[in-house]
Amino acid sequence: MDILNPSLLDKLRAHFAERFSATPAVREQHGHGESHHEAALPDAVIFAQSTEEVAEIVRLCAAHRVPVIPFGAGTSLEGHLAAVRGGISVDLSRMNQVLRVSEADLDCTVQPGVTREQLNQYLHDKGLFFPIDPGANASIGGMASTRASGTNAVRYGTMRENVLALTVVMPDGQVIHTGSRARKSSAGYDLTRLFVGAEGTLGIITEVTLRLYGIPETISAAVCSFESVEQAVDSAIMVVQLGIPVARMELMDRGLIRAVNAYSGLTLAEEETLAFEFHGSPAGVQGQIAMVQEIVREHQGKDFTWAQTQEERNKLWEARHKAYYAALAQRPGAKGWTSDVCVPVSELSGAIHHARELLAGCGAPAVILGHVGDGNFHVVFAVDPGNTQELEEIAAINKQMVRRAIAVGGTCTGEHGVGTGKAAYMREEHGEAVELMARIKRAIDPDNIMNPGKILPGN
Repeated sequence: MDILNPSLLDKLRAHFAERFSATPAVREQHGHGESHHEAALPDAVIFAQSTEEVAEIVRLCAAHRVPVIPFGAGTSLEGHLAAVRGGISVDLSRMNQVLRVSEADLDCTVQPGVTREQLNQYLHDKGLFFPIDPGANASIGGMASTRASGTNAVRYGTMRENVLALTVVMPDGQVIHTGSRARKSSAGYDLTRLFVGAEGTLGIITEVTLRLYGIPETISAAVCSFESVEQAVDSAIMVVQLGIPVARMELMDRGLIRAVNAYSGLTLAEEETLAFEFHGSPAGVQGQIAMVQEIVREHQGKDFTWAQTQEERNKLWEARHKAYYAALAQRPGAKGWTSDVCVPVSELSGAIHHARELLAGCGAPAVILGHVGDGNFHVVFAVDPGNTQELEEIAAINKQMVRRAIAVGGTCTGEHGVGTGKAAYMREEHGEAVELMARIKRAIDPDNIMNPGKILPGN
Protein backbone atom coordinates (compact mmCIF):
# COMPACT_ATOMS: atom_id res chain seq x y z
CA MET A 1 0.00 0.00 0.00
CA ASP A 2 1.58 3.27 -1.13
CA ILE A 3 -0.56 5.99 0.44
CA LEU A 4 2.40 8.39 0.43
CA ASN A 5 2.79 8.05 -3.33
CA PRO A 6 2.96 11.71 -4.42
CA SER A 7 1.06 11.13 -7.66
CA LEU A 8 -1.99 9.78 -5.81
CA LEU A 9 -1.96 12.58 -3.27
CA ASP A 10 -1.51 15.18 -6.00
CA LYS A 11 -4.46 13.76 -7.96
CA LEU A 12 -6.72 13.74 -4.90
CA ARG A 13 -5.65 17.22 -3.80
CA ALA A 14 -6.09 18.65 -7.28
CA HIS A 15 -9.50 17.05 -7.78
CA PHE A 16 -11.02 17.93 -4.40
CA ALA A 17 -9.14 21.16 -3.58
CA GLU A 18 -10.30 22.54 -0.22
CA ARG A 19 -12.30 19.33 0.44
CA PHE A 20 -9.03 17.38 0.70
CA SER A 21 -7.21 17.65 4.03
CA ALA A 22 -4.09 16.07 5.45
CA THR A 23 -3.88 18.36 8.49
CA PRO A 24 -3.29 16.58 11.83
CA ALA A 25 -6.44 18.00 13.45
CA VAL A 26 -8.77 16.78 10.69
CA ARG A 27 -7.05 13.40 10.51
CA GLU A 28 -7.31 12.99 14.29
CA GLN A 29 -11.04 13.78 14.21
CA HIS A 30 -11.55 11.02 11.64
CA GLY A 31 -9.42 8.35 13.31
CA HIS A 32 -11.80 7.30 16.07
CA GLY A 33 -15.41 7.15 17.27
CA GLU A 34 -16.74 7.97 20.74
CA SER A 35 -15.44 5.01 22.72
CA HIS A 36 -12.24 4.00 24.50
CA HIS A 37 -10.75 2.29 21.44
CA GLU A 38 -7.38 3.62 20.42
CA ALA A 39 -7.36 6.07 17.52
CA ALA A 40 -5.62 5.24 14.24
CA LEU A 41 -5.38 8.23 11.93
CA PRO A 42 -5.99 8.14 8.18
CA ASP A 43 -3.34 9.69 5.95
CA ALA A 44 -5.85 12.13 4.52
CA VAL A 45 -9.56 13.01 4.59
CA ILE A 46 -11.81 13.85 1.64
CA PHE A 47 -15.26 15.40 2.04
CA ALA A 48 -17.33 13.85 -0.74
CA GLN A 49 -20.51 15.41 -2.12
CA SER A 50 -21.91 12.81 -4.53
CA THR A 51 -21.93 9.16 -5.48
CA GLU A 52 -19.78 10.02 -8.49
CA GLU A 53 -17.14 11.63 -6.27
CA VAL A 54 -17.07 8.61 -3.94
CA ALA A 55 -16.63 6.35 -6.97
CA GLU A 56 -13.75 8.52 -8.24
CA ILE A 57 -12.02 8.40 -4.83
CA VAL A 58 -12.37 4.63 -4.67
CA ARG A 59 -11.11 4.13 -8.23
CA LEU A 60 -7.99 6.20 -7.54
CA CYS A 61 -7.33 4.42 -4.23
CA ALA A 62 -7.95 1.00 -5.77
CA ALA A 63 -5.31 1.67 -8.41
CA HIS A 64 -2.76 2.15 -5.61
CA ARG A 65 -4.31 -0.47 -3.27
CA VAL A 66 -4.86 2.22 -0.65
CA PRO A 67 -7.46 1.64 2.13
CA VAL A 68 -10.72 3.60 2.11
CA ILE A 69 -12.64 4.17 5.35
CA PRO A 70 -16.17 5.65 5.19
CA PHE A 71 -17.01 8.25 7.87
CA GLY A 72 -20.49 9.48 8.79
CA ALA A 73 -21.22 11.26 12.07
CA GLY A 74 -18.33 9.74 14.04
CA THR A 75 -20.58 8.28 16.75
CA SER A 76 -19.60 4.59 16.48
CA LEU A 77 -18.49 2.68 19.57
CA GLU A 78 -16.48 -0.35 18.41
CA GLY A 79 -13.48 1.08 16.58
CA HIS A 80 -15.14 1.15 13.16
CA LEU A 81 -13.45 4.38 12.06
CA ALA A 82 -9.86 3.66 13.00
CA ALA A 83 -7.57 3.66 9.97
CA VAL A 84 -5.62 0.68 11.26
CA ARG A 85 -3.69 0.43 7.99
CA GLY A 86 -3.68 4.08 7.03
CA GLY A 87 -5.52 5.24 3.95
CA ILE A 88 -8.17 7.78 2.98
CA SER A 89 -11.14 8.62 5.20
CA VAL A 90 -14.13 9.46 2.99
CA ASP A 91 -16.32 11.85 4.98
CA LEU A 92 -19.94 11.54 3.78
CA SER A 93 -21.43 14.17 6.10
CA ARG A 94 -21.92 16.67 3.26
CA MET A 95 -24.02 14.13 1.37
CA ASN A 96 -27.00 15.07 3.51
CA GLN A 97 -29.96 15.49 1.19
CA VAL A 98 -33.37 13.85 1.44
CA LEU A 99 -33.73 12.88 -2.20
CA ARG A 100 -37.32 11.63 -2.32
CA VAL A 101 -40.31 10.97 -0.06
CA SER A 102 -43.39 8.99 -1.06
CA GLU A 103 -46.21 9.57 1.41
CA ALA A 104 -48.41 7.09 -0.46
CA ASP A 105 -45.82 4.30 -0.35
CA LEU A 106 -44.39 5.16 3.07
CA ASP A 107 -40.80 5.24 1.89
CA CYS A 108 -37.99 7.68 1.15
CA THR A 109 -34.49 7.79 -0.33
CA VAL A 110 -31.73 9.74 1.40
CA GLN A 111 -28.02 10.32 1.08
CA PRO A 112 -25.86 8.63 3.74
CA GLY A 113 -24.95 11.80 5.64
CA VAL A 114 -28.56 12.57 6.60
CA THR A 115 -28.90 12.10 10.36
CA ARG A 116 -31.87 10.47 12.02
CA GLU A 117 -32.92 13.74 13.69
CA GLN A 118 -32.62 15.66 10.42
CA LEU A 119 -34.76 13.07 8.64
CA ASN A 120 -37.51 13.13 11.25
CA GLN A 121 -37.59 16.93 11.26
CA TYR A 122 -38.04 16.81 7.48
CA LEU A 123 -40.80 14.18 7.73
CA HIS A 124 -42.76 15.64 10.62
CA ASP A 125 -45.01 17.99 8.63
CA LYS A 126 -45.88 15.09 6.32
CA GLY A 127 -47.22 13.09 9.27
CA LEU A 128 -44.45 10.50 8.91
CA PHE A 129 -41.46 9.36 10.93
CA PHE A 130 -38.50 6.99 10.77
CA PRO A 131 -38.41 4.97 14.00
CA ILE A 132 -34.85 3.64 14.27
CA ASP A 133 -33.20 5.72 16.97
CA PRO A 134 -29.77 4.82 18.32
CA GLY A 135 -28.87 7.10 21.20
CA ALA A 136 -26.58 9.34 19.17
CA ASN A 137 -27.73 11.52 16.29
CA ALA A 138 -26.10 9.04 13.92
CA SER A 139 -26.06 9.25 10.13
CA ILE A 140 -28.39 7.00 8.14
CA GLY A 141 -25.44 5.57 6.21
CA GLY A 142 -23.63 4.68 9.41
CA MET A 143 -26.80 3.20 10.89
CA ALA A 144 -27.22 0.98 7.83
CA SER A 145 -23.56 0.00 7.89
CA THR A 146 -23.71 -1.16 11.52
CA ARG A 147 -27.25 -2.59 11.35
CA ALA A 148 -28.25 -0.22 14.12
CA SER A 149 -31.46 -0.25 16.13
CA GLY A 150 -32.44 1.57 19.35
CA THR A 151 -35.31 2.13 21.73
CA ASN A 152 -38.10 1.51 19.17
CA ALA A 153 -36.74 -1.82 17.94
CA VAL A 154 -39.14 -3.89 20.04
CA ARG A 155 -41.99 -2.71 17.80
CA TYR A 156 -40.43 -1.42 14.57
CA GLY A 157 -37.40 -3.64 14.17
CA THR A 158 -33.85 -2.65 13.25
CA MET A 159 -32.14 -1.24 10.16
CA ARG A 160 -32.21 -4.77 8.73
CA GLU A 161 -36.00 -4.66 8.48
CA ASN A 162 -36.27 -1.01 7.45
CA VAL A 163 -33.75 -0.64 4.62
CA LEU A 164 -35.40 -1.44 1.28
CA ALA A 165 -32.64 -0.61 -1.20
CA LEU A 166 -29.12 0.81 -1.44
CA THR A 167 -26.73 2.49 -3.83
CA VAL A 168 -23.21 1.21 -3.15
CA VAL A 169 -19.77 2.07 -4.51
CA MET A 170 -17.84 -1.18 -4.84
CA PRO A 171 -14.08 -1.65 -4.20
CA ASP A 172 -13.23 -1.08 -7.87
CA GLY A 173 -15.34 2.09 -8.08
CA GLN A 174 -18.32 0.45 -9.79
CA VAL A 175 -21.70 1.77 -8.63
CA ILE A 176 -24.44 -0.79 -8.01
CA HIS A 177 -28.07 -0.61 -6.88
CA THR A 178 -29.52 -3.30 -4.62
CA GLY A 179 -33.13 -4.05 -3.81
CA SER A 180 -36.17 -2.05 -4.87
CA ARG A 181 -39.03 -0.07 -3.38
CA ALA A 182 -41.27 -3.15 -3.41
CA ARG A 183 -42.11 -4.46 0.06
CA LYS A 184 -41.10 -7.97 -0.91
CA SER A 185 -39.13 -9.72 -3.62
CA SER A 186 -37.93 -13.22 -4.43
CA ALA A 187 -35.62 -12.11 -7.26
CA GLY A 188 -32.10 -13.33 -6.64
CA TYR A 189 -29.68 -12.92 -3.76
CA ASP A 190 -30.62 -10.40 -1.08
CA LEU A 191 -27.68 -8.06 -1.68
CA THR A 192 -29.23 -5.27 0.37
CA ARG A 193 -28.93 -7.36 3.52
CA LEU A 194 -25.34 -8.23 2.58
CA PHE A 195 -24.32 -4.57 2.82
CA VAL A 196 -26.52 -3.70 5.82
CA GLY A 197 -24.19 -4.49 8.71
CA ALA A 198 -21.04 -4.86 6.58
CA GLU A 199 -19.49 -1.78 8.25
CA GLY A 200 -18.00 -0.48 5.01
CA THR A 201 -15.89 -3.60 4.49
CA LEU A 202 -17.57 -4.51 1.17
CA GLY A 203 -18.41 -1.09 -0.27
CA ILE A 204 -19.49 2.46 0.55
CA ILE A 205 -23.22 3.17 0.85
CA THR A 206 -24.16 6.41 -0.96
CA GLU A 207 -27.98 6.23 -1.02
CA VAL A 208 -30.45 4.48 1.27
CA THR A 209 -34.14 3.76 0.63
CA LEU A 210 -36.07 3.40 3.89
CA ARG A 211 -39.45 2.30 5.16
CA LEU A 212 -41.43 5.07 6.86
CA TYR A 213 -44.36 5.02 9.27
CA GLY A 214 -47.27 7.28 10.05
CA ILE A 215 -46.95 9.28 13.26
CA PRO A 216 -49.23 7.41 15.71
CA GLU A 217 -52.59 8.94 16.55
CA THR A 218 -51.90 8.54 20.26
CA ILE A 219 -48.55 8.37 22.08
CA SER A 220 -48.25 7.84 25.83
CA ALA A 221 -45.09 7.40 27.89
CA ALA A 222 -44.53 6.41 31.49
CA VAL A 223 -41.90 5.13 33.89
CA CYS A 224 -42.27 2.76 36.80
CA SER A 225 -39.78 1.64 39.41
CA PHE A 226 -38.98 -1.66 41.11
CA GLU A 227 -37.06 -2.81 44.14
CA SER A 228 -34.91 -5.17 42.05
CA VAL A 229 -33.62 -5.44 38.51
CA GLU A 230 -34.99 -8.98 38.36
CA GLN A 231 -38.54 -7.76 38.95
CA ALA A 232 -38.17 -5.16 36.21
CA VAL A 233 -36.70 -7.61 33.72
CA ASP A 234 -39.27 -10.30 34.49
CA SER A 235 -42.01 -7.74 33.84
CA ALA A 236 -40.46 -6.89 30.48
CA ILE A 237 -40.17 -10.56 29.53
CA MET A 238 -43.85 -11.15 30.26
CA VAL A 239 -44.87 -8.12 28.19
CA VAL A 240 -42.99 -9.61 25.23
CA GLN A 241 -44.28 -13.12 25.75
CA LEU A 242 -47.88 -11.90 25.82
CA GLY A 243 -47.35 -10.05 22.54
CA ILE A 244 -48.29 -6.60 23.84
CA PRO A 245 -47.13 -4.21 21.07
CA VAL A 246 -45.32 -1.62 23.17
CA ALA A 247 -43.23 0.82 21.12
CA ARG A 248 -40.49 1.26 23.70
CA MET A 249 -39.53 -0.64 26.84
CA GLU A 250 -36.24 0.47 28.34
CA LEU A 251 -34.42 -0.69 31.46
CA MET A 252 -32.33 1.76 33.50
CA ASP A 253 -30.72 0.60 36.72
CA ARG A 254 -30.66 2.85 39.78
CA GLY A 255 -27.05 3.88 39.15
CA LEU A 256 -27.98 5.13 35.69
CA ILE A 257 -31.09 6.91 37.02
CA ARG A 258 -28.85 8.78 39.46
CA ALA A 259 -26.51 9.77 36.64
CA VAL A 260 -29.37 10.76 34.29
CA ASN A 261 -31.02 12.91 36.96
CA ALA A 262 -27.77 14.78 37.48
CA TYR A 263 -26.94 15.12 33.79
CA SER A 264 -30.40 15.95 32.38
CA GLY A 265 -32.03 17.70 35.33
CA LEU A 266 -34.70 15.06 35.99
CA THR A 267 -36.14 13.93 39.32
CA LEU A 268 -36.85 10.25 38.63
CA ALA A 269 -36.95 7.91 41.64
CA GLU A 270 -33.48 6.41 42.07
CA GLU A 271 -34.63 2.81 41.72
CA GLU A 272 -34.53 0.10 39.09
CA THR A 273 -36.71 1.54 36.34
CA LEU A 274 -38.63 0.58 33.22
CA ALA A 275 -39.62 3.31 30.77
CA PHE A 276 -42.49 2.57 28.37
CA GLU A 277 -43.98 4.23 25.32
CA PHE A 278 -47.26 3.16 23.74
CA HIS A 279 -48.34 3.94 20.14
CA GLY A 280 -51.69 3.46 18.42
CA SER A 281 -55.32 4.50 18.47
CA PRO A 282 -56.71 5.92 21.74
CA ALA A 283 -58.50 2.65 22.51
CA GLY A 284 -55.51 0.54 21.49
CA VAL A 285 -53.12 2.51 23.66
CA GLN A 286 -55.46 2.30 26.66
CA GLY A 287 -55.65 -1.48 26.19
CA GLN A 288 -51.85 -1.79 26.06
CA ILE A 289 -51.48 0.35 29.18
CA ALA A 290 -54.01 -1.68 31.14
CA MET A 291 -52.27 -4.97 30.34
CA VAL A 292 -48.79 -3.64 31.11
CA GLN A 293 -49.92 -2.09 34.40
CA GLU A 294 -51.36 -5.44 35.48
CA ILE A 295 -48.06 -7.18 34.67
CA VAL A 296 -46.09 -4.53 36.56
CA ARG A 297 -48.29 -4.94 39.63
CA GLU A 298 -47.80 -8.72 39.53
CA HIS A 299 -44.04 -8.11 39.75
CA GLN A 300 -44.29 -5.61 42.63
CA GLY A 301 -43.69 -2.61 40.42
CA LYS A 302 -44.84 0.81 41.58
CA ASP A 303 -47.46 3.01 39.91
CA PHE A 304 -46.72 4.58 36.53
CA THR A 305 -45.40 8.13 36.47
CA TRP A 306 -46.64 9.68 33.26
CA ALA A 307 -44.95 11.98 30.78
CA GLN A 308 -48.19 13.69 29.86
CA THR A 309 -47.19 16.20 27.20
CA GLN A 310 -45.03 15.92 24.10
CA GLU A 311 -42.49 18.17 25.80
CA GLU A 312 -42.32 15.84 28.81
CA ARG A 313 -42.01 12.78 26.55
CA ASN A 314 -39.25 14.42 24.56
CA LYS A 315 -37.39 15.29 27.74
CA LEU A 316 -37.68 11.72 29.03
CA TRP A 317 -36.41 10.11 25.83
CA GLU A 318 -33.74 12.74 25.29
CA ALA A 319 -32.45 11.91 28.76
CA ARG A 320 -32.51 8.20 27.89
CA HIS A 321 -30.64 8.84 24.64
CA LYS A 322 -28.02 10.81 26.59
CA ALA A 323 -27.55 7.99 29.09
CA TYR A 324 -24.12 7.15 27.65
CA TYR A 325 -22.91 10.69 28.24
CA ALA A 326 -24.58 10.80 31.66
CA ALA A 327 -22.66 7.69 32.68
CA LEU A 328 -19.36 9.23 31.54
CA ALA A 329 -20.10 12.50 33.33
CA GLN A 330 -19.76 10.65 36.65
CA ARG A 331 -16.02 10.55 36.04
CA PRO A 332 -14.53 13.63 34.38
CA GLY A 333 -12.06 12.76 31.65
CA ALA A 334 -13.36 9.22 31.28
CA LYS A 335 -13.94 7.37 28.02
CA GLY A 336 -16.83 5.02 27.41
CA TRP A 337 -16.56 1.25 27.12
CA THR A 338 -19.94 -0.19 26.25
CA SER A 339 -20.88 -3.83 25.91
CA ASP A 340 -24.09 -4.53 24.01
CA VAL A 341 -24.81 -8.23 24.15
CA CYS A 342 -28.18 -9.57 23.07
CA VAL A 343 -29.79 -12.83 24.19
CA PRO A 344 -33.09 -14.65 23.67
CA VAL A 345 -35.66 -12.84 25.81
CA SER A 346 -36.14 -15.89 28.04
CA GLU A 347 -32.42 -15.71 28.94
CA LEU A 348 -32.38 -11.99 29.68
CA SER A 349 -32.92 -12.10 33.44
CA GLY A 350 -30.11 -14.62 33.92
CA ALA A 351 -27.73 -12.66 31.68
CA ILE A 352 -28.32 -9.40 33.54
CA HIS A 353 -27.98 -11.16 36.92
CA HIS A 354 -24.65 -12.58 35.72
CA ALA A 355 -23.53 -9.11 34.61
CA ARG A 356 -24.40 -7.62 38.01
CA GLU A 357 -22.34 -10.30 39.74
CA LEU A 358 -19.37 -9.45 37.51
CA LEU A 359 -19.74 -5.76 38.29
CA ALA A 360 -19.78 -6.24 42.06
CA GLY A 361 -16.01 -5.92 42.33
CA CYS A 362 -15.41 -3.57 39.40
CA GLY A 363 -13.32 -0.49 40.19
CA ALA A 364 -14.73 1.66 37.40
CA PRO A 365 -18.18 3.28 37.48
CA ALA A 366 -20.63 1.12 35.53
CA VAL A 367 -24.36 1.24 34.81
CA ILE A 368 -26.82 -1.12 33.12
CA LEU A 369 -29.40 -0.12 30.55
CA GLY A 370 -31.10 -1.95 27.77
CA HIS A 371 -33.72 -2.40 25.10
CA VAL A 372 -35.08 -5.24 27.16
CA GLY A 373 -38.01 -5.88 24.85
CA ASP A 374 -35.67 -7.53 22.36
CA GLY A 375 -33.15 -9.03 24.78
CA ASN A 376 -30.47 -6.38 24.23
CA PHE A 377 -28.72 -4.76 27.17
CA HIS A 378 -25.66 -2.64 27.73
CA VAL A 379 -23.16 -2.11 30.47
CA VAL A 380 -21.53 1.31 30.19
CA PHE A 381 -18.17 1.64 31.91
CA ALA A 382 -16.58 5.05 32.49
CA VAL A 383 -12.93 4.10 32.07
CA ASP A 384 -9.60 5.82 32.56
CA PRO A 385 -7.96 5.16 29.16
CA GLY A 386 -4.52 5.52 30.72
CA ASN A 387 -5.09 2.91 33.44
CA THR A 388 -3.89 -0.37 31.95
CA GLN A 389 -4.92 -2.45 34.96
CA GLU A 390 -8.46 -1.06 34.87
CA LEU A 391 -8.78 -1.67 31.14
CA GLU A 392 -7.65 -5.28 31.60
CA GLU A 393 -10.22 -5.76 34.38
CA ILE A 394 -13.05 -4.43 32.23
CA ALA A 395 -11.88 -6.44 29.23
CA ALA A 396 -12.15 -9.58 31.37
CA ILE A 397 -15.68 -8.63 32.50
CA ASN A 398 -16.70 -7.86 28.94
CA LYS A 399 -15.35 -11.21 27.75
CA GLN A 400 -17.35 -13.12 30.35
CA MET A 401 -20.53 -11.24 29.46
CA VAL A 402 -20.04 -11.94 25.76
CA ARG A 403 -19.29 -15.61 26.29
CA ARG A 404 -22.34 -16.01 28.50
CA ALA A 405 -24.50 -14.40 25.79
CA ILE A 406 -23.11 -16.65 23.05
CA ALA A 407 -23.47 -19.75 25.24
CA VAL A 408 -27.22 -19.18 25.69
CA GLY A 409 -27.87 -18.59 21.98
CA GLY A 410 -27.20 -14.85 21.87
CA THR A 411 -24.72 -12.57 20.15
CA CYS A 412 -21.63 -10.53 21.04
CA THR A 413 -23.26 -7.35 19.69
CA GLY A 414 -26.93 -6.53 19.37
CA GLU A 415 -26.60 -3.18 17.62
CA HIS A 416 -23.20 -1.48 17.90
CA GLY A 417 -21.52 -3.68 15.31
CA VAL A 418 -18.23 -5.55 15.37
CA GLY A 419 -15.54 -3.11 14.25
CA THR A 420 -12.26 -3.96 15.94
CA GLY A 421 -13.79 -4.29 19.40
CA LYS A 422 -15.78 -7.48 18.88
CA ALA A 423 -13.80 -9.15 16.06
CA ALA A 424 -12.16 -11.56 18.51
CA TYR A 425 -15.57 -13.15 19.24
CA MET A 426 -16.71 -13.74 15.68
CA ARG A 427 -15.34 -17.25 15.38
CA GLU A 428 -16.71 -18.21 18.80
CA GLU A 429 -20.17 -17.03 17.74
CA HIS A 430 -20.25 -18.12 14.09
CA GLY A 431 -17.83 -21.06 13.92
CA GLU A 432 -16.99 -22.20 10.39
CA ALA A 433 -19.34 -19.58 8.92
CA VAL A 434 -16.55 -17.05 9.51
CA GLU A 435 -14.63 -18.71 6.68
CA LEU A 436 -17.57 -18.13 4.36
CA MET A 437 -17.65 -14.48 5.40
CA ALA A 438 -13.92 -14.26 4.62
CA ARG A 439 -14.48 -15.78 1.17
CA ILE A 440 -17.21 -13.25 0.44
CA LYS A 441 -14.88 -10.45 1.53
CA ARG A 442 -12.04 -11.72 -0.68
CA ALA A 443 -14.33 -12.18 -3.68
CA ILE A 444 -15.74 -8.65 -3.48
CA ASP A 445 -12.64 -6.86 -2.18
CA PRO A 446 -9.59 -8.93 -3.22
CA ASP A 447 -7.11 -6.18 -2.34
CA ASN A 448 -8.74 -5.61 1.08
CA ILE A 449 -8.98 -1.84 0.69
CA MET A 450 -12.49 -1.38 2.13
CA ASN A 451 -12.19 -0.52 5.83
CA PRO A 452 -9.63 -3.25 6.51
CA GLY A 453 -9.13 -4.70 9.98
CA LYS A 454 -12.83 -4.74 10.87
CA ILE A 455 -15.34 -7.54 11.56
CA LEU A 456 -13.25 -10.54 10.54
CA PRO A 457 -10.42 -11.69 12.83
CA GLY A 458 -7.10 -11.21 11.08
CA ASN A 459 -8.65 -9.20 8.24
